[in-house]
Amino acid sequence: MMIFKKSIPRRRFLRGAGTALALPMLDAMFPALASAAQTASRRVTRLSFFEVPNGIIMEKWTPASLGTGFELSPILEPLAAFKDRMLVIGGLANNEAHKLEFEIAGDHPRACSAYLTGTHPKMTSGADIRCGVSVDQVVAREFGKYTQLASLEIGLESALLGACESAYSCVYYNTVSWATPMTPLPMENRPRAIFERLIGDSTDPAERTARFEENRSILDLVSEDLKRLIQSVGETDRAKLDQYADAVRSVERRIQVAEQQSSEELPAMEKPIGIPEKFSDYAKLMMDLQVLAFHADVTRVGTFMIGHEMSGRNYPELGFGDPHHSLTHHQGDTAKIEKVIKVNVFHTTLFSYLLEKMRSVPDGDGTLLDHSLIMYGSPLSDGNMHTYKDLPVLLIAGGVAGIRGGRHVRYPKETPMANLYLALLDKVGVQAETFGDSTGKLEL
Repeated sequence: MMIFKKSIPRRRFLRGAGTALALPMLDAMFPALASAAQTASRRVTRLSFFEVPNGIIMEKWTPASLGTGFELSPILEPLAAFKDRMLVIGGLANNEAHKLEFEIAGDHPRACSAYLTGTHPKMTSGADIRCGVSVDQVVAREFGKYTQLASLEIGLESALLGACESAYSCVYYNTVSWATPMTPLPMENRPRAIFERLIGDSTDPAERTARFEENRSILDLVSEDLKRLIQSVGETDRAKLDQYADAVRSVERRIQVAEQQSSEELPAMEKPIGIPEKFSDYAKLMMDLQVLAFHADVTRVGTFMIGHEMSGRNYPELGFGDPHHSLTHHQGDTAKIEKVIKVNVFHTTLFSYLLEKMRSVPDGDGTLLDHSLIMYGSPLSDGNMHTYKDLPVLLIAGGVAGIRGGRHVRYPKETPMANLYLALLDKVGVQAETFGDSTGKLEL
């Protein structure tokens, strides 16, 4: 680690005409004479929740044995490179998703809205929605004091409108993130919109528009400031800045290509402009934006929805066009079950891409992955029967907060998911006595 006589402010931006670009964490941002121990104590824990819809084929998800000697199941196999960081958790339940006596249907919206809140949503198809504050937003209130954005919500489907199932507003399907009991946070599915939020404040909208039309990179606008900064930092920070600039340029270029290739015949509500034609390319681009947000420390909290509950997305990349939700209601049809398994494996394969990207990015005394807690799972376990117990839950712990990976653990059946969230809050340093329907704090 290098020691600098003059530190760079943590919220330093690269500035150019009408543009400000946030910087990644650099050694030069720590005060002069800071010891290695002091620097290490400043490392940031990122918290992210990665949701997949419509449940999972649990027989192909759950490892056969408990403890440290478990073998990866077929659905978890794509994550083999991260087994030492994995904590596979069984026995947890989304209890607040169960319907009350007077409620009808609504299994999917209740599952989605209760998932990160531990709160039963109000049955309504109108504007008087109500649920609870989600765990990501509890953390965002604290972590967001130090970042440009308190949190970043990313989704890969357009928002649904109106009433979607029985007497439930579509709002309950569209997000897992709630800032207040009456404020659901929309998932952003447009790459360009996310990129614009991440690059910083613009003082001249006309300049930004001109840049898009001329196909210029934001890096072109801040190049002079970047050159000056590179000359003032050490070798390690120069390498970090080079990698960060490459990541920004790569993401920006792919967004531009997607915008150029977007079909004008597709309705904007169906497929917003700038989304790659191939779903895996789209998912990876959005994951790269999540990584970029963490890399630049624009935010430290994220939620990522592969799809909203009851998602009918089809996956031609897998060789079939059946809607995902329809397949999950397989009623024991082995051909349909095999297709659902392929979708489940496809999702964990995409998730492995995110983990690998995070592992490749330097961050303080390690990598982004080393300093992150990431939860992967679904609001349902059995999508065929709409089961809320024994949910598929996977924690990726990069070594932060004393969570030991490489294990498969099981808690007593119907233990509230909120007990896990209470433990996660404790691990990231956010104090809470209770959360949602918690009955205690899990020992991780």
